[in-house]
Amino acid sequence: MRQWFALDRYDVLVMLLSYPALFVANYLILGSSYFQSMGVFVSVTTVSTVLYVLCAWCQDAWMKYMRYRYGDLNQAIRRVVYCLLVYLAFMVLLVCLIFGLYDLLNVPGYQFDARTFQWILVIGVVSVMVSVGVTESFYTYQKWKQSVSREYELKQLHMQRQLDVLKQEVNPHFLFNSLNSLISLIGEDPRQAETFAEELSSVYRYVLRTNRSDGPEQNLTTLASELAFIQSYYHLLKTRHGCGLDLVIAVDERLESYQLPPLTLQLLVENAVKHNIVLPDQPLHIQIQTNGQAMVEVRNTLQKKQTRVLSNGVGLSNIMAKYEMLGQPAPTVQETDEEFVVKLPLIAG
Repeated sequence: MRQWFALDRYDVLVMLLSYPALFVANYLILGSSYFQSMGVFVSVTTVSTVLYVLCAWCQDAWMKYMRYRYGDLNQAIRRVVYCLLVYLAFMVLLVCLIFGLYDLLNVPGYQFDARTFQWILVIGVVSVMVSVGVTESFYTYQKWKQSVSREYELKQLHMQRQLDVLKQEVNPHFLFNSLNSLISLIGEDPRQAETFAEELSSVYRYVLRTNRSDGPEQNLTTLASELAFIQSYYHLLKTRHGCGLDLVIAVDERLESYQLPPLTLQLLVENAVKHNIVLPDQPLHIQIQTNGQAMVEVRNTLQKKQTRVLSNGVGLSNIMAKYEMLGQPAPTVQETDEEFVVKLPLIAG
């Protein structure tokens, strides 16, 4: 709440923009005596200025609260209407306080006049509309700039991801291992070799589809699609590592229509296999599950390799950057002595 009452230069500018209306109002209320007596001018201006600043400060805090509650550009009408209603209420209160204090203090030249009171309210309404209009214009412009900047950063990130995926596609190590497994299976079990080839084709087909700049899965894909891809990817890994690798998927079907950045689960599974021991007598267990907070958790037993694995850090940093560019809550990473856990927020479609 404290940050809502903090004033920046734009807030002060808006206050100064409406401030001259206070002198006009005082002149209408007190007449020529407002400027003829220095004592009256200073005291009246000081009292009315203090009241105006307090009122404008509260209005500004309400505006910031509305931005917090209804901050999106498509919520501008609701935000402006609520601000106008509260601004008008504060304005009426300010006018009533000024008239009441002038009467209580017996300010020279003051005499209540209903017509003058109405004109002061009209001036107040105009000032409120100017204040809300200028403030909303500043805010809309800033949000537009952020939107343009975010879109540009998303494009840049997508280009980088295209390069990363392309490197992965032609990664000699991954392709060499997959082809070796396929060659071995052809002689040992032709039927299994056929299944392996189909899964390998599915993996690369999904990678190519998500890598298309004009594809529907450029930035987001459904959890169901990602899980189907992981099943194919896991089949390739399982064929190579056998009982040294185990993957369990426990996902709420109601969340399968939710979305997440493509290849996210694959990067986490790949990292788990890359950085941990995968042996029949020391199997690596990976679990993909959802929780009640619309998040998908990727867990793996922690059994780090003794030798340091060369890594360019693309995996986790790519995922974190993607969520940030999409304006979504950041994934959380937890590491204990026994397991490594990454929790990914799912995005409602």
